[in-house]
Amino acid sequence: MRLGVSLAQVGRLADPASVRSAAVAADQVGYSSLWVLDPAGLSPACGPALDPLTVLTYAAAVTSRVRLGTSVLVAPWYRPALLARSLSSLDVLSDGRLTVGLGLGWSLDGYGAAGVPQRELGRRLDEALDVLGAAWAGGDVGPRPAQRPRPPVLLAGYTPDALDRVARRADGWNPGGVPVAELGPMWTTVRALAAGHGRDPDDLALVVRAGVHLTDRPIEGGDRPSYHGSVEQVADDLVATGSAGADEVILGLDGDHGLNEALEHYACIAEAVDFVDESGWESTNFVHGTA
Repeated sequence: MRLGVSLAQVGRLADPASVRSAAVAADQVGYSSLWVLDPAGLSPACGPALDPLTVLTYAAAVTSRVRLGTSVLVAPWYRPALLARSLSSLDVLSDGRLTVGLGLGWSLDGYGAAGVPQRELGRRLDEALDVLGAAWAGGDVGPRPAQRPRPPVLLAGYTPDALDRVARRADGWNPGGVPVAELGPMWTTVRALAAGHGRDPDDLALVVRAGVHLTDRPIEGGDRPSYHGSVEQVADDLVATGSAGADEVILGLDGDHGLNEALEHYACIAEAVDFVDESGWESTNFVHGTA
């Protein structure tokens, strides 16, 4: 199982130095990927947030190895042809390191600001997938992506319609906020749906967004949210996530942390998991700064 991290983008980390330092550290130390999200819909308490594609483009310029992903862009907010051009350009500028995660979002204020009726969300996402596929195949709207035939496309969501769309149209599922205990059964459903649509389930990836909230002491009781609690409890949840079939987990810290604090938390979690990626790179490299 690979391990990615959320890139500096929000609150105290929404500045050039933090974005650059976080990206360079992740690239050098050994994380598999860096991820951004659409900031609209975040609580105002989170502070200012930078535009996701602008942040990824900046990160692409200061890294060479780590993959770059969106988890997620709210697809209905964008004009599909312009989104295709922006994503193609980012894939070219990053030498083919882009993974595209798309979703429907949840913020009523965000839908209103973008002029998107809720009843049109599913249709607009399907339209975006259609236009992205056509544009990337023909290169009529900007450059063709560096990756062939196109960058991997992940879809979020957990309703029956969302899971079926993943099974029909995506390269993988990118859930967030799903309890660890429910991941395995839902992933089994996605794989079965994919097979029913004539696709090979093994061609799909499971990339899980883990909202981490660390506490000094373990959280007692049976109602502890997934990825909340002590470092050891979060590590146990990550191991269980891998056992549920996850190919990759994206760590994101709840709250407004400084850069050094965030990197230290990520390192402690990786060490506790005793993480080893597909290349044999060990979690101790997170802590000791070797790769």
